[in-house]
Amino acid sequence: MPEAEDTTEVLIVGGGPVGLTARALLDRWGIRTLLAEKHRTLSPFPRARLVNVRSMEIFRLLGLDGAITAVAFPPEYGRIRFRDTLLEPDFATAAMVGINGPVPESPAVGAVTSQDRLEPVLLAAADAPVRFGAELTGFGEEPGGVVARLADRDGGAETRIRARYVLAADGARSTVRRLFGIGTTGPGTLGSFTTVVFDADLGPWCADRPAGVYFTAHGLFAPVHPEGDWAWFVPTPDGSAGADWTALVTDAIGGGSGPRADIVRVQHWDMNAFVAERFRHGRVLLAGDAVHALPIVGGLGMNTGLADVHNLCWKLAGTLRGWAGPGLVDSYAAERRPVALRTLEQAVAHTRLLLRVQNERSEQRAAEADPGPLELPWSEEYFAQLGLILGMAYRSGAVLADEVTPAEPADPGTDYVPTTEPGHRMPHLPLTAGRSVLDSFGEWFTLLTPGPVSGAPPPTAPWPLRTENLPAGPAGLPGLGPRGALLVRPDGHIGARWRAGPPDGAALRAALAAITDRTPPPPPD
Repeated sequence: MPEAEDTTEVLIVGGGPVGLTARALLDRWGIRTLLAEKHRTLSPFPRARLVNVRSMEIFRLLGLDGAITAVAFPPEYGRIRFRDTLLEPDFATAAMVGINGPVPESPAVGAVTSQDRLEPVLLAAADAPVRFGAELTGFGEEPGGVVARLADRDGGAETRIRARYVLAADGARSTVRRLFGIGTTGPGTLGSFTTVVFDADLGPWCADRPAGVYFTAHGLFAPVHPEGDWAWFVPTPDGSAGADWTALVTDAIGGGSGPRADIVRVQHWDMNAFVAERFRHGRVLLAGDAVHALPIVGGLGMNTGLADVHNLCWKLAGTLRGWAGPGLVDSYAAERRPVALRTLEQAVAHTRLLLRVQNERSEQRAAEADPGPLELPWSEEYFAQLGLILGMAYRSGAVLADEVTPAEPADPGTDYVPTTEPGHRMPHLPLTAGRSVLDSFGEWFTLLTPGPVSGAPPPTAPWPLRTENLPAGPAGLPGLGPRGALLVRPDGHIGARWRAGPPDGAALRAALAAITDRTPPPPPD
């Protein structure tokens, strides 16, 4: 019997949040995709717990923010609490900035939600085919594309998939990364952990003091769904194969004096910390945990992967549709690998801060018969995330520096400082009630000009472009004069800046050509 064969433009390997978001983004560009996921269904485990404000901006552009928020916890759960046991009072607490309510830096608000609630929303966001139970077994290269082999995990039948590109989002144990021998840098495996999903009546101790995460001396506890269930995250104990999880969880809740835990499911996993040495092998691009596995503290892992594919998908679309050259896809690794390295550094720092809290609490309990509150070793900005997730800048051939753009992006530090320097995310600026300048972006470049501007915008074929008029005297845009203009890429990062005034048609076409690595077409007659 001849081997089955199929074709697509982009084969996506991995059906977690990163792969599913890539599928939705490419669908908006009209790119044909096929997603292959080795598991037979979406994950039933909560796993990722946090959609940060930058990720929610991406989902807002996809029209998914409302559906995600509808199945998430209310904003008051955007808080972390520290307790000796889950049944005791807080000895410290901190807000998750951008999660517990609006921030002036964004039109979006993040959410505490479980991955098993997020993934169905993402799956429904596109009609492109998905093959569950299809495991990648190998690759072959051919002129202009890749041939992948998928094995059906139920029947074992193999299918050949011809694709122009492969986007691998297949997790920290990435088959794709292994097949191409791509090494990693970083601490590596930090330890083996277990997640236990359970049901218990914890309302008397937690209902009036809600939180997305409760850190205790006996592990991390988190509510899983608004209507019920909890998760306990803990280093895998010795003898876990025969563990009495009901007794272990019940004891961890409150030393055996609290409510009984009814176990729903148990999952063992490794906490990894690394960044891949390469993000690309020919026509195969890797994203998410496949190229950067991060400690869970701070909820940076999934969100960093979502930013990966937001950066990558418009570049693949441009290359496939002919308005970009090969150098545009090259810019993916140049832009995202430095972000991954910096994010890994911050995630490790987050973990150290938590260990510091536990150590200081232990010292306090040893010195005081009745220890009171503890001052946290960080500011109220939850582990200083806004500077990292909103302030990171790109430097590559897809960013045109101007006369005041630094040669290298500065470390974003702990605070987010809005700027219109090329390479940075475009700052939020309200245009009308309920509409931000960030809502102007999509499957096109956006020319932001001082308004009102008379006349039609210059022709820019083959590049997709829209023009948006800024309010007169945009005082909210630092670094841009009253006549300045910005060219914003489809991922919301500033590609070029003209401080003195809007570009003419030739200058605009030249900028688009340079950013997309495409020879500019001859000027129109």
